[in-house]
Amino acid sequence: MDGRPIGVFDSGVGGLTVLHEILVTLPHEDVVYLGDNARLPYGPRPLEEVRRFALEVGHALECRDVKLVVVACNTATAAALPELQQRLAVPVVGVLQPEAHAAALATRNRRVGLLATEATVASGRYEQLVRAHDASVEVISVACPRLVPLIEGSDPFGDETIDAVRAVAGPLKEAGVDTVILGCTHYPILRPIFQRIFGREVTLVFSAEETAREVAETLERKAIGNAGGREGSYRFLTTGDPASFAETGKRFLQLPLGRVERVTIAQAAPAAA
Repeated sequence: MDGRPIGVFDSGVGGLTVLHEILVTLPHEDVVYLGDNARLPYGPRPLEEVRRFALEVGHALECRDVKLVVVACNTATAAALPELQQRLAVPVVGVLQPEAHAAALATRNRRVGLLATEATVASGRYEQLVRAHDASVEVISVACPRLVPLIEGSDPFGDETIDAVRAVAGPLKEAGVDTVILGCTHYPILRPIFQRIFGREVTLVFSAEETAREVAETLERKAIGNAGGREGSYRFLTTGDPASFAETGKRFLQLPLGRVERVTIAQAAPAAA
């Protein structure tokens, strides 16, 4: 048994949707969550910059003696998962593979929609992963640059957000998809809005439950799970404003947040051109 905590990170509070499922699935595990809010959003940034950020945050968690890292950010997973798995000395779990697998199984007409950040769409990773499960599936991708700032803002369920959801849903409805991947951990908080706009005939896929299941399987396979018999603890770190993180984070976690600690992350020098 291994009493070290699990480390979870995202560009902001969206990864709390994944953390919620980890806490429910693994109630005896301790968890440290790090939100890189000072550099939010990751989505509009070049993939190489996101890769560098992800490596910096992953290293920061490793320095806090975590036993496993969960990349609870679709953009960071798309940009950096293989390198994180190579560079960190602990197991690393991302969020793309579980969603891609679930979407390939769910679609009936072989037409899957993807809603994600610009960087995630540009990476092409979802198309690769979905087609690895079923080469006959067509993936129609739509970038959603407005959604993360709106979700992290003061009125995530307001008219502007609903208009933004309608705008990105339109091309997928026209394409006749029957399954839509919510390809950002921020998006599930808007699930009722998405479902209303797409209709019940469209299946929405997102990663939280599948990712938590993969974390549990990895802990068991590596024999690094915590002993039962007690309730695990969880704590929060942010590179941004702790008060803002706590206020926004409550909507996502649906559990008490407690104290949020502000941290500084050691930044690596960009690679030479």
